[in-house]
Amino acid sequence: MNKKRKELIVSAITNGTVIDHIPTESVFQVIRILGLDKTNRQVYFGTNLESKKYGLKGIIKISDKFFEKDEINKIALVAPSATLIVIKDYEVVYKSDVKTPERIDKIVKCFNPNCITNKENVETHFKVVYDEEGKMKLSCRYCEKNTSKANFVFV
Repeated sequence: MNKKRKELIVSAITNGTVIDHIPTESVFQVIRILGLDKTNRQVYFGTNLESKKYGLKGIIKISDKFFEKDEINKIALVAPSATLIVIKDYEVVYKSDVKTPERIDKIVKCFNPNCITNKENVETHFKVVYDEEGKMKLSCRYCEKNTSKANFVFV
């Protein structure tokens, strides 16, 4: 009986971060907002991968990169189901689901062109809110307009 290989193995990273359980439609957005499309680090990614928990998922592995709070907040905004896994010397040293913060400061632009943050040198501040359908929105502290996920512009 001929046994065919059923999976491909992606190289383990020595040190770095794995972002797992990314919604498939958000993988390339996560790559862009983190600047991974312009990095000189090794980046592995996969999309439309089978997942027992989500059906399909995406994954990104970045060598020699450990994310700061603002970067993790960006991930949480576009991929709230994501899991961060920190690798050191080929071992998992930390694993956690991303958590959407209650406030977002300085990383997203207000979509309202008349907002003071778009007219003067004022940092943005948003409260994370959810509409009646449970969809995340950002409510601007200054103009009080709500920005939906489709309109997030990262700075």
